[in-house]
Order: sequence, then structure tokens, then C-alpha cells
Amino acid sequence: VIKGEKTCFERFPGAINTYTVEAMMQDCKALQAGTSHFLGQNFSQAANIQFLDKDGVEKHVWTTSWGVSTRLIGGLIMTHADDNGFVAPPRVAPQHIVILPIYRNDDDRNTVLDYCKELITKLSKLEYHRNDLRVILDDRDLRGGDKTWQWIKKGVPLRVEIGMRDIQQGTLCVSRRDNEVKAKEFIAADDFVKSVTNLLDAIQSNLLLKARQFMQQRIFEIDNLEKFKQFFADDVNQNSGFVSCYAVDDACIEEYIKPLKVTARCIPLVQSHEGGRCIFTGREVKRKIIFAKAY
Repeated sequence: VIKGEKTCFERFPGAINTYTVEAMMQDCKALQAGTSHFLGQNFSQAANIQFLDKDGVEKHVWTTSWGVSTRLIGGLIMTHADDNGFVAPPRVAPQHIVILPIYRNDDDRNTVLDYCKELITKLSKLEYHRNDLRVILDDRDLRGGDKTWQWIKKGVPLRVEIGMRDIQQGTLCVSRRDNEVKAKEFIAADDFVKSVTNLLDAIQSNLLLKARQFMQQRIFEIDNLEKFKQFFADDVNQNSGFVSCYAVDDACIEEYIKPLKVTARCIPLVQSHEGGRCIFTGREVKRKIIFAKAY
């Protein structure tokens, strides 16, 4: 996400400052992922909310308003999903590992299920970022391919297939959700138990890296109004990304961006302070603003 402050015309009404985190979805639209508003004393004066300070003097309180909403669930899906379904980052995944037993007859079934349960007992003793490792055994009477695709669509980070041959060889067939669907790796069972939390962290880091690179590669510096209009034209560059340019923090620029269905997303908190000319007004400004089409 890009951390920044909202422009004066995008600020929460009545607030002194509004801070935001802006995320880029896979269609290159912006999603406001969370906001924090510094309200000063404006609302406490309107509602007459006072407190007694240490000197015994009544004063109006200073207030804030902040939070995130269920839009984060949508943002999570739109950022990490692929054509096969959801891809759940391990640290927020409902299930970390699904165990998929494979057998041909009742005798094999009992042997495989007993082995799976022993493995789950070992894994369940582990912690992942101060939470219990979440493991589920899918022993439903369904075809293996059907079960596998259901878990692929749900985005579970690790799928582990166990059959008689795996038991005999002491290995597990492991698939990562952040890799190609058909990619598999055979890992010794004991090594898997020892390294599974590191493996989950590797998936987490990979998903973050992919999302970060996707966004960074689609933020474009633009230095004049004509290029700005061309970039956001309805019939061109539908999935181009964000624009970063020098612009005044003034509602007067809305007349240029509204016809393009573009909004000022934020003034990034981290940026150089070299300064330049606003591409809309020609005025000298110190900071750049991020612009994008948004949800």
C-alpha cells in the first residue's frame, strides 16, 4: 500500500487531517484500504464534549476517528487471487494446511488415515506467529481431483497429499498455493514438520513481493497535463496504473480530473522534497500527489 494524507478536497468533512493507505488491485484501480482522521476539536465543540484538565479547567476534547472495514476482505481477494480462485496469505488464512489422503481400498484407507492423524498431531503442536498451526484433514468420500480443486479455489496455502507410496518412502507430496497448480515437491515427513512454519513464511513473503512489485511497476511519473489526460483516456490504457505528479493541494484541480473519472488518492508521506510545478495550474509545489481510477 501507499501511505499518505488525503488532499483537502478528499478529506473527511470536518477533519483537520485524513490519512490513508491506498492499495492497487489487479485491474490497476485504487482501493482505499483504511483511513485515520484527526478531528481536532471541531466535533467536540459542535457536540459540547468537554473534560476537566489537570488545572481544573473545562476544555473541549480532541478527537480522532479511524478504522478499517470488511472492504479489506475484498481487497485481499482482488490483490492475491488468480484464475483458479483465492490465494490466502498464510498469516490470515483460515486453514494453513489441508491433508488429502489417497487410497484405493478399505485396508489402504485405514493405514493412510492413521498416518495422516499422526502427522496432524505433530503439526498441531506447532505455533505460527503466536497462533496454533491450523491443519485440516479432508477425508470426505470424494474423488481426489474434486477435493484438490475445492481447496485450490479456497486458497489454502499448503496442500499435502499422502498415499501408501508416500508412507513407504517417508515423504509427503506438498503443493504451495502461490506456485503453479500442478507444481509439487516431495519432502521427507520429518523435514516437513521441522520446516513448515518457514515454508509458510516463504509463501507470505512471496505474495507480498508480487503485490509490491506489481504496484511499483505501475506507478508512472507524469510531468504535463496533456500526458495526464492521455494516460487516463477512456479508450486507452484501461489497466495502466497510478500517476504520480506535482499538483497543488487545492479543489481547483478537480475540474481537470473529474471528467476523466480520476480521483486524487493521497499525498504520499514518503517522497523527495525537491519541488516542481503543478501540472494543472503551473504553481510551484513541494509535493507530488497520487492519482488513479478507483472503486
